[in-house]
Amino acid sequence: MTLDSATSYGRSVPLNQDDVTQEPVDELDDQELASKATEAKPPKAGKRAKPKSAKKPRSPKKSKSGQPDVEVLHSLVAPLEEDQKPGEVRKILREKYEKELRRLHIELVKLQRTIVNDGLKVVVLPAAGEMVLLDRSWYNRAGVERVMGFCTDDQYKEFLRSCPEFERMLVRSGIRLIKYWFSVSEREQERRFRARLLDPTKRWKLSPMDLESRVRWVEYSKAKDMMFRYTDIKQAPWYVVRSDNKKRARLNCITHLLSMLPYDREMPPPNIELPPRTREIGYIRPPMDDQTFVPEVF
Repeated sequence: MTLDSATSYGRSVPLNQDDVTQEPVDELDDQELASKATEAKPPKAGKRAKPKSAKKPRSPKKSKSGQPDVEVLHSLVAPLEEDQKPGEVRKILREKYEKELRRLHIELVKLQRTIVNDGLKVVVLPAAGEMVLLDRSWYNRAGVERVMGFCTDDQYKEFLRSCPEFERMLVRSGIRLIKYWFSVSEREQERRFRARLLDPTKRWKLSPMDLESRVRWVEYSKAKDMMFRYTDIKQAPWYVVRSDNKKRARLNCITHLLSMLPYDREMPPPNIELPPRTREIGYIRPPMDDQTFVPEVF
């Protein structure tokens, strides 16, 4: 996967060009709206309530349009606030974020083991049983290199011509190519830049390239639009992740990735036994006083 940036399970994933030159600043969690709990209705008199049997989780399936099954996608993550408006940026409580991130991490481990066991191939010419994640991947040519003048016009045009065919070739060879674009709004990008100025621990992130990219915001937007025009192909489309809220972006992206790839969600953990430690008979270790230790200030 490529994160550009671009992430790939055999797919490339770029971050929004807005993020090409900078890392997001940590955001604060605000309070989450409490959802109303609905009480279960008691069974009618004279009738016994039938116990519900636990449903076995299904592997994500795709619809005829090639998109992930919506029902399965929703089953992978708890629903967010019901009153959330389209395009509205909501923050998430740290407790909920950590809980969901751990759950999705476990699912990713299951996916990884399925890839290994089934000998699947996942991005950029991986060997059988491998999954590769690429940050930016080969898309620097269409973004920062184009805007900053690091490539010629001929090189840029050649990339736009050859990139779609290259990705179609990867797909034909059996590679699952998934591209993610992490989109950050101009307002949020400005907030992150200014936050770095105020935080001494993050001021180092403001490099000369970051400052120049801020001046060339419009040029970056044009480059991104042109890149999508040529490389958002049917065989390997771009999936845009709204990333003003970094925590929600991570959870949404991981959830979507899991919905795109079938894997064994009931796979038991491997049975591993730790071998006994061997001890060297007659070997005497040097005294601890011969070593230089860090002072225990805490």
